[in-house]
Amino acid sequence: MGVQEVRAQADLVAGRFDRIDAMQGHFHYADKKGYSGVGLYSQQTPTAVRTGIGHAEFDAEGRWVEACFDDAARSVFPRVSVISCYFPSGSSSEERQQAKFRFLDAVWPHLQRLAAEREFVLMGDINIAHQAIDLKNWKGNLKNSGFLPEERAWMTRLLDPTAGIGLVDVFRTLDPSPDRYTWWSNRGQAWAKNVGWRIDYQLATPGIAALARRAHIHLEPRFSDHAPLLIDYDFKL
Repeated sequence: MGVQEVRAQADLVAGRFDRIDAMQGHFHYADKKGYSGVGLYSQQTPTAVRTGIGHAEFDAEGRWVEACFDDAARSVFPRVSVISCYFPSGSSSEERQQAKFRFLDAVWPHLQRLAAEREFVLMGDINIAHQAIDLKNWKGNLKNSGFLPEERAWMTRLLDPTAGIGLVDVFRTLDPSPDRYTWWSNRGQAWAKNVGWRIDYQLATPGIAALARRAHIHLEPRFSDHAPLLIDYDFKL
């Protein structure tokens, strides 16, 4: 299970949220208190836990935690990672939008190297709606962060097996329906009217993605302005 924007440090998590039932938590905290941060919970013990993408600016913001589940005796996919990642939002200012573009540039080669060495599932708040189907008012958001042409082109290239890395937007392979969103503004009646955005993803390498069987966006009870995305895979770590 992956969580993003935990907005906490180790002293607040320890003894309270570092374990949920049989699942142990692994975290990457931001240096700044009350900001960003990501976590992963798993029943299985990882063979390694890696944090950050090797970029000082964004590693200080606590945006990447990766649990490796490597087993040379496993006949299928002996090297597998599960990742929780939180992409920056650029909606607050032009400065933050430029930071978001820098993050996209920085995380690309990291994802490229990772895909060359192992299968993985990245669970994340990507803060990008890829296609018009992925947000309600797409015509009114063509110049807004989260639906900018440059951001969408980055996603298209990421998912392109010939010109990009070839990751798979797992939810869309299982559910091509419209009006499937994971985030709603707290302004107006966005939630009540389902005026949302699909900005939370599970992005996977093709081998793991092919084993996805069911997808579900958990709408009730409501936990925050985001809704959890659940996908079942026919694979055991």
